[in-house]
Order: sequence, then C-alpha cells, then structure tokens
Amino acid sequence: MKKGIIVLAALLLVIGLTACGGKTGKDGAKTVSIMTPYLSSVTTNEMVESLKKQSADKGWKTNVVDTKGDMGQLASRMEDVISSKTDAIVLVSTDPNQLKSQIQRAKEKGIPVFGADSGYIEGMVMNATSDNKEMSKLISDHLFKSIGDKGEIVVLTHRPHPGVLARTVQLDELLKDKPEVSKLTEQQVEVPGPIENARKQMESLLLSNKEEGSITAVWAGWDEAAIGAAQAIEAAGRKDIIVTGIDGNSQAVAMIKKGSPLVATVKQNFTGMTEIVVKQMDLVFQGKAAEGTELYAPASLITKDNA
Repeated sequence: MKKGIIVLAALLLVIGLTACGGKTGKDGAKTVSIMTPYLSSVTTNEMVESLKKQSADKGWKTNVVDTKGDMGQLASRMEDVISSKTDAIVLVSTDPNQLKSQIQRAKEKGIPVFGADSGYIEGMVMNATSDNKEMSKLISDHLFKSIGDKGEIVVLTHRPHPGVLARTVQLDELLKDKPEVSKLTEQQVEVPGPIENARKQMESLLLSNKEEGSITAVWAGWDEAAIGAAQAIEAAGRKDIIVTGIDGNSQAVAMIKKGSPLVATVKQNFTGMTEIVVKQMDLVFQGKAAEGTELYAPASLITKDNA
C-alpha cells in the first residue's frame, strides 16, 4: 500500500513539473513564433534573423510568420499559432493595438507575448525598442539646425507603425516651437515597397513644387522612406533640399557618406533590441518575471562626419 502511494506521489510530481515547464515539443525544445507584417523591411528582417539565431543558440525552435502588410491576416495567423500551443510569440515591428483580442487570448492560454520594436499594451510581457520620442527629437533638432530654423518641410510617415507614429507625433510637438518652419504636407508611405513608394510620392511633390526654396527639407519617419525621397531629389538635380531619416540601415548610411540629399539618420540598435527580448524570454521560460514592460536599446545620430 505504501509503495503504491509513493509511486502515485512520484507520478503526480512529474506531472506537476511538466506543467510548470510550459508547452514544449516532443524533444523538449521550446517553440517561439516570430510574427510580423513587414518582413520585406530591411530592419524588420534584420531583427527576425537575429531572433532566429539567438533562439537557435538557446536550443529553441522558431516559426516565422510574415503577412506582407496584411494586419487582418496577421491576426488570423496569430490565432493559428495560439491554437498550435506555441511556447511564446514575438511581434516584430507590429502595432499590438490591432491584435488586442489575440494577445488577450494568448495570455489566457499561458502563452507569453513579447514585442521587438513594437508597442506595449496590457496582456503582453514586454516590448524592446528605441526611445522613439528621443530619436525624433535628436533627428528633428538636427534638421531644424541644418535649415536655420525656417523653411518648408515635407513629412513622410507611416502612422500604423507604433514607432513611426511616436516619432511623427513628437515632430508635431516640436514644430509648435518653430514658428518659421512649416509643414508643407504630410504623406503616408505605403508598406511593402516603401522605397519605391516614397520615390514616386517625392517625384510628384517635386513636379508641383519646382521653384527653388519651395521645399527646404524632407523629414522621413524611417530610412526607407528617406532613401526613396533622396533618390527622387537627386534624380531631379535639386541641390536645395535635404533629407533625414531614422534607423541607420546600411543603405542610408552609405548615401550619407557619399554626400547625397540624405544627410542624417539616427542609428537604432536592432540587434540590441532582440538581445533584450531573448533575455526576457529566457527569464520567463525559467518562471521568472521580466525586468520591465518597455525596455530601450540606445540610439545615436549619424551624419557625414561619423558615418
């Protein structure tokens, strides 16, 4: 009788430990679902590849889902990965406000949701990003100084992205203290294909603003939009317009080095963001709490002087 009780107790202990360990594959490896609508973006792809590598180094399996700009499809696919009993979900460059019900469902199922350069909302564990307000201030102050605190600026943005939205909102606040700097127009650059789309939009703006001084500068919420705008300005032979971006991707830095209309960007530490996410995920897998809900990787201003 005692032997039977001991065996039963041992079985219950094993079951309990297995439950505490989370949902793992047959070989015991954790599965991490990496989800984004923007894999075609250079920086998003950089983060996804970094997450894959670091996960592999930890012995975790990864499943990458890209919906090519379709947020509705992303919500549907997130439902699928929740049903598949994934161990964790990482949203990359994604507005979590458009996935509220899915994030809540994941939480109810005990599946932690992390963000990499996304926003943070209730139900998620945490998000790692740059301080978008600070980056916007850094690049905007540089642009204002470059144009002598006066002129007509074009704003190229993509407000569905939480980071770009925060940068654009911060620009609007800064412009309130710059009475001689006017926003000629704000235009949304569609994704996927931001470089080509920004180039076409800038070409149209140049045709309707041919006089020198009619456009002083282009403030772009991220580098790919800045690259497209700079390409159009350079092709048109306009020497009177400068462009700024944010991200610090390799193509943008190369254009800054060679002396194109793109004169500055803010370099984000995308690998640093993913390192933060993986560290927090590891803590959660160990049954520990994350170190915060919004954690920042440092960023720096890049100009021709230090490109």
